[in-house]
Order: sequence, then C-alpha cells, then structure tokens
Amino acid sequence: MLKRSFSPFIILSLLTFVLNAFAIGGSGPMELAKENSGTKNEKPAFFNDIGIDEHLGDSIDLENEFIDESGASVKLSKYFGKKPVFMMLIYYKCPTLCNTHLNTLLNTFKELELKIGKDYEFVAISIDPAESSQVAKMKKAAYLKQYDVEGAGKGWHFLTGKQKSIDKITKEIGFRYAWNNEEQEWAHAAAAYVLTPKGALSYYHFGLAILPRVLRLSIVEASEGKIGSVMDKVLLFCLQYDPDKKTYAFYAYNLMRVGAILITFVLGIFFFRMWRKEKQRTQI
Repeated sequence: MLKRSFSPFIILSLLTFVLNAFAIGGSGPMELAKENSGTKNEKPAFFNDIGIDEHLGDSIDLENEFIDESGASVKLSKYFGKKPVFMMLIYYKCPTLCNTHLNTLLNTFKELELKIGKDYEFVAISIDPAESSQVAKMKKAAYLKQYDVEGAGKGWHFLTGKQKSIDKITKEIGFRYAWNNEEQEWAHAAAAYVLTPKGALSYYHFGLAILPRVLRLSIVEASEGKIGSVMDKVLLFCLQYDPDKKTYAFYAYNLMRVGAILITFVLGIFFFRMWRKEKQRTQI
C-alpha cells in the first residue's frame, strides 16, 4: 500500500525536476524545439560555391603552366598531342574525398585493358596552391606502385601550381570549390574528365566510381579514332552522351540504322543461299 501511494508523488517530483532543469536554462522543452528547429539541416554558406558546370566541347589552355612532381615548370601541352588525357582536379593532402576517389579509380584502371602511359595519359592537378612538388612526387610514387604496370611511370603526372594557373584550369573545366574554414579543408565535388589529344573536354565522369566499360568508351571516343576496336566504334555509333543521366545512352536513330544494316546483311545472305540452291536445281 505504501508503494502505491508514493508512486504518483515520485513521478510528480521527477517531472518537476526536469521542468525546473529546463527553466534554469531559460527555455522549456517546447521553446528549445523551436530554437533548434532548422539548425540541424542548415548547410554552410560555402556549399553554394561548390559544383561542376559541364563545358563539353570547350578546350583548355595548353599553355597554362604548372610544376610537375620533379619540381620542373611545365606547360599542359606536354601531356597532349598524341593521346587522350584523363584529368582530375584534387589536392594531395585531402583527408577524405580525394583519396577515396583516387583509390576507387585505381581499381578501375587496373581492370581496364587500355593502359595509362600506353593508351592515355593521367594528369592530376592540385587545387591547393600551398602544396609542393615534393608532396606530388610522393603521391605519384604511391599510386604508381599500386598500379604496377611496366612503363606506366611515363603516363602518370601529378602537378601543383600557382593560384592563377589553378583558377584558369578550374574555370575552363567548370570546377567550383571553396575553403571550409571550420574543417580547415577544401570542399569540392567528385568528378574526373576525359580530354582529346587537342585539349577539348570530351567527357565528364561524375561521382567516385566509373564502370570500366564506360571509361573505356570515353577514352576511345576522345582518342579521335587512334585507339579502340571495331566493336568500340560500333558501340559509340549507337550511343550518345546523355546530359541528364550523365553517361552514355542508346541513340535511337543510329541504333535503327545499325539494325537496318544488319537485317539487310542477313537477308542478303539468305537470298544468296536460296539463289544458289535454285541455280543448282536448274542445272540438274
């Protein structure tokens, strides 16, 4: 009986304590909910400055100068002219996104029959003007070791540069990024770019991962016919870049043209065989 009579008193006491605790801070539970509403999902102001605007078909300035991993001053033209270029805008001391992006792409590079150095060039450019060629050199050595393909060293390039050069290349590609003062790091989106040997932007790969077959087609397309099999060229004839899906999609008109050619070919063989059989019968 004593227990039951004390239960409401205990509950009331606890409730009074909780309410008083909130009252000490000057806000009750309802007021706190109102004060905090909308703060959890608010995004930092710099988020509006981050993004990627596609400039497909535009050319970058190949006279733009950077510093390579050996400390030498180089123009981007050094990496263009003969092969398509796979380009990344990252920074080498990035604690999260850049390393994850590079590691994910490395797995795709390993699966791909087309090889860096032989079929295309890999060029990474740091968006942080404070980074040195020494950092770039260590980055190159680490990924070159993991890639483990003979002769690939001549195709991997990790560049650093001055703010003016960085501003120029990021503007040309449409890469928008911002400094996150709270986290003390650069905030940016994940993407990679395939350029033609002449320096024209041919394909934007958005996100961390790229399917090997999509990467292959983008490199073959950018090569301007210099690499790739007959099947690659047939596929590219049937496919077109879909800006909404951000990948290749079947182009109905060209697909129908290929279908018509195949049907005509098959019917031609069929009628030829029928004609031969009929001719053999008449000769007998």
